[in-house]
Amino acid sequence: MKKIFTVLTLCCIALSSLAQGWQDNYKGVMLQGFYWDSFDDTKWTNLEAQTNDIVDFFDLVWIPQSAKPSHNPSMGYDPLYWFSDYTSSFGTEKELLSLIDTWKKNGIGTIADIVINHRGNVSNWFDFPTETYEGVTYTMGATDIVKDDDKGKTQAEATKQDVSLSQNNDTGEGWDGMRDLDHHSPNVQKTVKAYLNMLINKFGYSGFRYDMVKGYAGSFTGLYNTATKPQFSVGEYFDSNLAKVKNWIESTRTGGVITSAAFDFPLRYTIRDAVNNGNWAALDGQGLAKLPDYARYAVTFVENHDTEDRGGGNTQDPIRNNISAANAYIMAMPGTPCVFLKHWQSCKKDIKNMITVRKLLGISNRSTSTKLVSGNDFYAMVTKGDMGNLLTVVGPAATFATQSKWIKITSGENWAYYADKNTSSFAWADLPSGSYDGVQSVTLRAVTGNPNAKIVYTIDGSDPKASSSIAENESKITIPEGKATTLKVGLLINGTVTGISTRHYDIVDFQPYNISVYVNADNADDTWAEAKTSSPTPSINYYYWGSATSSPWPGNAVTTTTAIGGKRYFVKQFRINSSSDAINFVFNMGMNKSQTVDVMNIRQDTFIDISSQKDDWKYKVNTTTAIRGIECEKTGNKNESSYYYTLSGQRLKKPVQPGIYIHKGKKIIIK
Repeated sequence: MKKIFTVLTLCCIALSSLAQGWQDNYKGVMLQGFYWDSFDDTKWTNLEAQTNDIVDFFDLVWIPQSAKPSHNPSMGYDPLYWFSDYTSSFGTEKELLSLIDTWKKNGIGTIADIVINHRGNVSNWFDFPTETYEGVTYTMGATDIVKDDDKGKTQAEATKQDVSLSQNNDTGEGWDGMRDLDHHSPNVQKTVKAYLNMLINKFGYSGFRYDMVKGYAGSFTGLYNTATKPQFSVGEYFDSNLAKVKNWIESTRTGGVITSAAFDFPLRYTIRDAVNNGNWAALDGQGLAKLPDYARYAVTFVENHDTEDRGGGNTQDPIRNNISAANAYIMAMPGTPCVFLKHWQSCKKDIKNMITVRKLLGISNRSTSTKLVSGNDFYAMVTKGDMGNLLTVVGPAATFATQSKWIKITSGENWAYYADKNTSSFAWADLPSGSYDGVQSVTLRAVTGNPNAKIVYTIDGSDPKASSSIAENESKITIPEGKATTLKVGLLINGTVTGISTRHYDIVDFQPYNISVYVNADNADDTWAEAKTSSPTPSINYYYWGSATSSPWPGNAVTTTTAIGGKRYFVKQFRINSSSDAINFVFNMGMNKSQTVDVMNIRQDTFIDISSQKDDWKYKVNTTTAIRGIECEKTGNKNESSYYYTLSGQRLKKPVQPGIYIHKGKKIIIK
């Protein structure tokens, strides 16, 4: 009997060790840590530098495909190397390993972008890289390519070269341009399994985002996940049809166990139709997260790199209005919310508060959400969390609340969160953790049904006690600049402090400053003739956008030039208004004419030379930055010379964080 029990126990352990798609009752939130052509903004080093800003809010970050692709620069969806070359458009292997390790130490898991539907070739149709990992050599050949690849074009080429393709047709949708792999092939399966195991064991990834899962049968995702056991798996089944997305999730079952979640595209399209059209009642539409049996496997989102407006007329299918309200909706829903990086950057304070509320009330991917009521100008729903109930109202009438039991926690444009004071009890500080410019005011709020509760707080990092500072409900306290401050605020009820909330602040003495952006097109081809300095009347368009400024496409015509170092540049000045401010550019010759790649996150004087080389149809640029502050020191400006500058050009009165700074024309280290 004991032996039988042992065997059963081992079987249960083995079953539980299988990848089960997504953790049950998961309360984490994911960040999509990139957008289209985010090469500068999301370098591995830049992402690692943002750890302190995201650690209190995100549990998972999805990053781009990290190995060397077929082209450069590339978002990685043209994969070439799997094992041997991890110098991507986002950084080196060493930088990637450092990023993943830093996040792991801070409790953040990294999600790898897995592109295995198709693969690039080295120089012709059939020569895949030969790579060795841990003493085993991996390579693919023509027989690993489905026989109907590229609608017969690949077969025609195979006939020319006298090689044979697989005898199997594609098990999903084809994708022209690269070779679609035959996942029935034992060699493909062996290679993919080894590749995924390497990502987990060598690099330390926590899970996988599978690209274009429409391209091959879902059973193969089940096969690979069962073999490699990622903590998290989500498939990109790009379709608004709820039944199709459900069927794909079911198709990943192995041994009766679902092995992958899916992005909730049906819910995304429901949200798009509601917020873009101002039809808030349309949020009654479909979504995986609304189905109790599938909410666990729903990764909800508002926008991603395939739906965003990519600029230059490449509009895709973006959320055009009510971005903050749309994010408030998914943050209150079952499923696992995935926040788009651009939304995080543009609505950071709001999204931080949304995430804080979600976690405070214990909302998970298995929570239940029920519509309360809706109208032409609002939609209201109640979500039951483990630590309390949340009333979410989105739409212009976001102040709606039907009963006195609801206490407003936080709000923004066209959205508001209310807590049920009968199911929750905590203190709230309305300013989320983060870095801010100048002295900050924080409103303290008691969320409780106890009328005798008092608010107590500290700003030295210690837990508040009955003897700590007392604040009236809805009163404001000041967080001083110049140092890191930890605020803790709690409820004092019958001599005991409970419901403590913690905030970490870095208050910066930031001073707005001007930058100059210099552009030269003399090395570009003749399509830029009018922008060459040899032109009788040189002119170029600056199309720009940022947190505090923007221009309509194709931008502003700039004719002003200046000579620097024996070279003439177009020049235009911009204002940096906050420490988080940055300006992005596309330089062009006008509507439907030549344009550059996106030049992102300019915060300091920058020199840009447009080359004759192209990335697809966009012209590449060479960028050189000048550290602000050095020139100021040379000019003898005593006021400027007293400031410190970060390596990204941000001006500070005095650093409050360790790091490397520019001061009086020299690099210094603050420990």
